[in-house]
Amino acid sequence: MEPIEINAGGWYLRALRADERIDDRPALADGGIVDPSYVERRNREWAEESRYSWAVCVPTTAELVAEIVVTPKSDRTADISGWCRVGHAPALDAGLAAVQRFVVGALGLQPV
Repeated sequence: MEPIEINAGGWYLRALRADERIDDRPALADGGIVDPSYVERRNREWAEESRYSWAVCVPTTAELVAEIVVTPKSDRTADISGWCRVGHAPALDAGLAAVQRFVVGALGLQPV
């Protein structure tokens, strides 16, 4: 599956990126994620449909302020987790609500 973008009201959810236009790695490092292959792995997991992740971003700058991860299970349920940079809990909350709707409506999975 290709990564799906989600509009979460005041926030924009997209796949993680590390390219010439947008590099999420400094923001990920703020969250303690310093693995240089992290972004590549997350994108590979989308293709494998083994895990889905979103960067929760400021719409005007595309700056990552939170990340949400969905892990599907074989029993048609899914774990949903996330973290945010300091001061961005509202972005995480809005993103989690939007992703939960996506998980149920588009993936047909039940969040646990």
